[in-house]
Amino acid sequence: MGATVVIGWDMNAALAMARALGVSPLIAAECLSEIEAVMVRKLNEQMAAERA
Repeated sequence: MGATVVIGWDMNAALAMARALGVSPLIAAECLSEIEAVMVRKLNEQMAAERA
């Protein structure tokens, strides 16, 4: 059976959350891709460690 992996975030939801928090959409769009890359990598590492 294949392992579950995270491939990315729902960016529409992430931008909506940023907007609800009062964060500029321009700033959020600029920062979210870098934050997403780190979080995806770390979540996948954590899930792999839990399977081992």
